[in-house]
Amino acid sequence: MTLVATRSLVADAVASGGAVAALNAITLEHAEAIIAGAERAGRAVIVQLSENAVRFHGGAFRPMLAACGELAHAASVSVGVHLDHVESETLADTVITASGELALGSIMVDASSLPYGENVAATARLTRRAHDAGLWVEAELGEVGGKDGAHAPGVRTDPDEAAAFVAATGVDGLAVAVGSSHAMASQDAVLDLELVARLAAAVPVPLVLHGSSGVPDAALTAAVEAGIRKVNVGTALNAAGTPALRDALGAASSSDPRPALAAARDAMASVAEHYVRLL
Repeated sequence: MTLVATRSLVADAVASGGAVAALNAITLEHAEAIIAGAERAGRAVIVQLSENAVRFHGGAFRPMLAACGELAHAASVSVGVHLDHVESETLADTVITASGELALGSIMVDASSLPYGENVAATARLTRRAHDAGLWVEAELGEVGGKDGAHAPGVRTDPDEAAAFVAATGVDGLAVAVGSSHAMASQDAVLDLELVARLAAAVPVPLVLHGSSGVPDAALTAAVEAGIRKVNVGTALNAAGTPALRDALGAASSSDPRPALAAARDAMASVAEHYVRLL
């Protein structure tokens, strides 16, 4: 197994009635942990780098994407590489142009904070460009006119509007708002599973759940049964890795950071294994 196109991993999830876990990497240790967890589980995984992570690295997307690609090529399981939540059209254009040189299989065009018409126009424009480059494209349908996107508290995706959005933009996957929120520190999100099923019936592309760290395991598996095919996890990795890093640094007797980074990596790998097995 090795680097595999996101399109293929999502198609496998659709065919099996399951979902592929997509976990967010910020540092090299995150990426190593995600793939190590997937290898322990013996299942495929998607490693994601967000626009926020690119910003953390000073705006340079090539080094981390290159590292993720090298890790994927060396992996014993299938690994896809995805660029997540790209709000900047400039970044999207730059990455799409360079995608032939990168280990990148997909991109999420996130114009969800824009009014509906502007979201459609921007998403359709970038989707055409991404498709020309061979990339699978995910998008997000947010509240019409809402500033907080699809994951503002209480926002829900309308099935009819979602179907119209997909038809107008040509995207390959759609992130939907069904009760989860980004950056949740506790697993108490309540998903609207009936809405998930209605969306799955109405929308002709795979559905994606964001903010999955805040969703109880039983609800995640129920969401997959209802039609979710890609499940994004980010905060749960940091919730495990950061305390492990802090504890190891506090107990360290030298300035060598490697034991602490290894402890954080191991903690995140266990979380990654859990979600890959769960899904």
